[in-house]
This record gives sequence, C-alpha cells and structure tokens, in this order.
Amino acid sequence: MNVEVNTEADQVQVRSVWMVSREYDKLAGAGGVKDVCRQLAEALAASGQCQVRVVLPRYGFMDPAGLGFSLVPIGGRNGRIGGRRHEHTFDVEMHYTGEERRETVAVWQADIGGVRVYLVEAARYATKRAVYTYTEEDEHEVAWQQQGGGHYDYFAMNILLQKTALDLMILLGEQADVIHCHDGHAATLPAIMREASGYRHYFRHSGALVTIHNAGQGYHQEVADLAFARSVTGLPARVIMRGRLNECFDPFIAAADYAVLNTVSEQYGWELQQTAEDSRTGWLGHTLLERGVTLAGVTNGIDPGSFDPTVPDALGLAAGYNVSRGDFAGKKVCKRSLLATIAAGGPWEQVRQYGVLEVDPERPLGTFIGRLTSQKGVDILIQGLRELLPQAPSLQFVFLGSGAFEFEAELQQLAASDLGQGRICFLKGYDAALANKVYASGDFFLIPSRYEPCGLTDYIAQLFGNLPIVHRVGGLIKVIDGETGFSYPENTPARLAEALAGALQLYHRHPQTLRTMQMAAVERIRRLHTWGQVMESYLDLYRRALAMARER
Repeated sequence: MNVEVNTEADQVQVRSVWMVSREYDKLAGAGGVKDVCRQLAEALAASGQCQVRVVLPRYGFMDPAGLGFSLVPIGGRNGRIGGRRHEHTFDVEMHYTGEERRETVAVWQADIGGVRVYLVEAARYATKRAVYTYTEEDEHEVAWQQQGGGHYDYFAMNILLQKTALDLMILLGEQADVIHCHDGHAATLPAIMREASGYRHYFRHSGALVTIHNAGQGYHQEVADLAFARSVTGLPARVIMRGRLNECFDPFIAAADYAVLNTVSEQYGWELQQTAEDSRTGWLGHTLLERGVTLAGVTNGIDPGSFDPTVPDALGLAAGYNVSRGDFAGKKVCKRSLLATIAAGGPWEQVRQYGVLEVDPERPLGTFIGRLTSQKGVDILIQGLRELLPQAPSLQFVFLGSGAFEFEAELQQLAASDLGQGRICFLKGYDAALANKVYASGDFFLIPSRYEPCGLTDYIAQLFGNLPIVHRVGGLIKVIDGETGFSYPENTPARLAEALAGALQLYHRHPQTLRTMQMAAVERIRRLHTWGQVMESYLDLYRRALAMARER
C-alpha cells in the first residue's frame, strides 16, 4: 500500500513535530517502539526541516538528574508528587467515575541527539519498575502484582501522559504543527485535543498522526469500563460510544475521526484491511475500513550506524568485521568468544544460563532474540528444532529473551534434554550488550512470528551478517528468499525445519552463496531502508495530518 499525498497537502510545511510515546531508546523500552521513536525523531531533527519534541513518562527505574535532565521551570508553585516535594509542578485533571480529582506532575527536559525530550514526573509513573508490566520484585512485594502482568492502572497512565503533553505545550506557548502519537498508549490524544474544551481552540490548527505499531489483541490499550473512560478522558459520551470496538472503548477507533492513521509496513496494513489476518486484532482494520479509513503503510527504517560491526568497541564485540566488503574474519572471532563464555557459564549480569555449547566456531550457530510469546512463534521454533536436531548434528542454537512461563520452562527442559544437551543454550533475560554479541556470532536468525507488523530484528541481524529465516508475513516480507535471507510461507514446525535445513546445506556446501547474500542484505538496507529515506514518507503523512486539521 503506497502513501498517497494530495496536491494541497503537499504544499503544507511542517516545522514542529511533537511525539508522545511510552518508550524511547536508551531511556525506556520494551519493544520496537523505542527504536522507531528515537531513530525517526533524530532523523527528522538532523534533516533540519522541523523541530522535534518527545514526551514520555519518568518511570521508577530512571534517574533523570543522572541522565542529564533538569526540571522545566513552568509551574508557578512547588508541590508534592508521591510524598516528595518538587518545584515547578502543575495539576492535570484525571477524574474518576463519581470522583473529581487532579494529579500533580512536573516535567524534566534534556536535549538528546538534536531532540528535546521531556519526562513526565508523576506518582503513578514513579512506582513502575518496568514500562508495561510488573516485575519479579513487584510480585514479591504485592502478590497480585504478578510478574509479566500489565499494570492495573495502564489506561490512567496513558491518559495522564497524553493530557500532560497537551498541557505542557500550552504552558510553553508552543503549538505543534503535528502531534505524532505512538501506538494505543497515545492514540486517544487526537480525540481529547479536538473535543475537550480546554484544548480544542488552542490546538485547532495542529494535526495528529497515530502510528499503529502492533494491532494485535492486547495492544490496543482498550478499556471495558466506559464510564471510567468517559470520566478520565473528559470526552463526550458520543465520542466514547463511537470509539467502541467489541464493546470496549478502543483508542485506535476513537482516533479515526481526528487523525491520520498508519501502520509500520505496507504489507501489515494490507493484511489488516484486506485479509482474515485481521481476526487477530478483533477486526480493527476492517472496522476502520468500514468508516472510510485506509491505513497508510510505511515500513520502518533502521540506522545502520547503530549496528555497525566495523566499530567493535562501541558495540562490545570481541573483534570487528565488514559485512559490506565480505570481510568476515572478525565474525568468527566473535563467535568463538561467545561460545567460550557460554562454555564457561558466564559471567552474566542480567541473564541466567541454561545449557552449554561447544567452542567450535566452524559449526553453524542459529540464534533467536526476543520476547518468548506465541506471537513470536516460539512454540513453532521449539518444535521445529526438535524435528531438525536429530538430522542436523552440526547445528548449535542460542536463545536470548524472556516471556511466557511455559516457553521459558520448555526451553530450560530442551537445553537439559539428551537432544539439546551441548547444542541448545537458553540465556533467560535480556542484556543489550549481550544481544549485540549474539547477533554478531550467529549465522542464522530465526523469526517464526505468527504475525509481525514490521520487525526490526531482521534488519539488525542482516547488518551483523546473521541471515534471517522468517515466516513470510507482515513486514517480514522485506526479507527476500534466497537473496537477503530465507523465508517460508506456511508457519509450521515442519516448514521452519525445512527452511533451516536448506540454509544449513548452503552453509556446508556453498558458503560463498551465503557471503553474497550477507553482502546483498546490507546493501539493500542502505539503499532502501534507512531512516533518512523512510523519514520522507512520514513527512508526507505529517503534511496530510496538518492539511486535515486546517480543513476542519
């Protein structure tokens, strides 16, 4: 699906963009949103075409002063937030059903990579040890705060962030040309901006773009309590009722009347609105289409410089190498180093190891990095390995990640079993520096996702010379079978095992073919998928959003 821009919108100039997000790389992250938000923001700022601001929460695991942030001197008074006194505070209306109330906030700011980043200080954010879910420590303190479960006040967290962002712009006297709302956590903002009396006049010339990073069920940030949704958002009843999907207030549906909507790949947008894959979303895409909303698709980009193995020290690698030039000597050093560390059982700071591998860099190494969830197809991968391992005695495999308890338990069992002993290693948890080492060491990177809006790990793996093997769905279709990686159409353990077996055959019999593919993958990213190129598509969407606002 191509992004079409009409002539009138093409004449509009966008000079100021504000982004609202729950994630931002190197500050707070849980998934690909953090990378997209930061890399797009910095690309826009570097282009010199517009001023960029980003607003996100100050979570409990963040030390704003230590990160170089200072309080924004905008509030006229000192106030208490979570029992601590803060300067420059202001109150945000956050009414509950039958209870009029306000929450006190302050805002931190810092300039990072040409982007001004604001952190919202609030009592409900300061107690959070992770972006979206409770941690093991939370569960130990309060039994019902189960590890991995979503925060009970998720909807209030989202609304407070969005209202604070709007209040902040008013207090600073800034009228954004476009407010870019990342995912369901920020998707109610366009409706609030247009319908609430405290905002609609000030922002009458501001456009809004909502990016759907993941439309899967559980990612909409919907709420079933319609009375609460009305109270805390301050939206009229007619907006709440029109914004329903499956009897819940759904921020994406609510945004449809007030914003331009896009997804993070053309293929994903098409699947949501033209195929039965939309059943995974509760029929979000089809509902939007019925309302006359066609989802624009803009495939995410990547900053190759952030994953460049020619600068090993910056990435914590044992040696450098150059994929573009076909220089892979250092990659073998990286593999040997990781295998030796695994054989020694660490030391690890942020992960727990199950299983060991042989220190033999000549053997092919398969890799997986990500959340251990059904969406990511972890069960399909585990079963596929069970089928393939007896027929592929040379293969070793390393998993890095955490997630569903049943998948963690199954990987621990597989690593300790006769089949996986000495061949499967599960590194439970996550460590960004370790992830770089796994990417650099691997020969093949498995992505058997049941659905995938875009995917960034395939890009990252390719930049490290780690060829992806993917289920041909959503944004993963950018991996071209036999040219920049491998893909298979039917997501079953047997088809996955077949694809991996074919890749192993090339590894042993035609290594030069793999070298050619590795080089071609990096060349294609640099030619088509950098943020400098993708940014232009977003500027088109911003112009559409601004033109939409001016037409109201």
